[in-house]
Amino acid sequence: MPLSIAIDGPAASGKSTLAKALAKKYGFIYVDTGALYRTVGLHVQNLCLSSQDKEGIIEALPEIHIEMRLQDGRGEVYLNGRPVGDEIRTPVCSLYASDVSKLPEVRAFLLSLQRDIAAKNNVVMDGRDIGTVILPNADVKLFMSAAVAERAKRRWKEWTEKGVTMTYEEALEELSRRDENDQNRTVAPAVPAPDALPLDNTGLTAEETVAAADRLIRDRLGDRLRQAATCL
Repeated sequence: MPLSIAIDGPAASGKSTLAKALAKKYGFIYVDTGALYRTVGLHVQNLCLSSQDKEGIIEALPEIHIEMRLQDGRGEVYLNGRPVGDEIRTPVCSLYASDVSKLPEVRAFLLSLQRDIAAKNNVVMDGRDIGTVILPNADVKLFMSAAVAERAKRRWKEWTEKGVTMTYEEALEELSRRDENDQNRTVAPAVPAPDALPLDNTGLTAEETVAAADRLIRDRLGDRLRQAATCL
């Protein structure tokens, strides 16, 4: 029976960095669910639709064919046969992703894809509602957090390194908006599952965050992790 590790938390809390590191450490497949929502957002953006155009977004869903092809232990996302790459990592696409993810029709559209991957593979999956909705029976659930000021600094640094012109204040505003959207949406709000293990990485390096998560996971899984992992 495949093992699943669910990692939830707000934007720029370090979910993807941690999930990638754990997947590599254990020999599991990393599934970036946020990339799937960003891909829907990218398609909507390319259609020149508003991210608030609910009817237009729903009408566009049948035109969207998303694949997650497993390459080098991680999922590479394809939109209608074309790899999306960094197109889904822009600030504008981030806002589109946040807005489209509030629609139950979009969430239902992506649900079966995510669950099918986890049913067939040992996975580390990160997002906003993995432990509460996507994989409610995940073997381990982590909920990450960090101070919003620190998360804004991380996001600003990330975008700056990619050549995106943005101030720290703009990064803070964008994250605050995303937090508001994600925490208060009616469908699948970004809140911890009742059995999630909290992990606050404020002030921690990426390596320290991985070490803290690894201790939590080993305590929870014990021999099951050693039996399933291929890279220990």
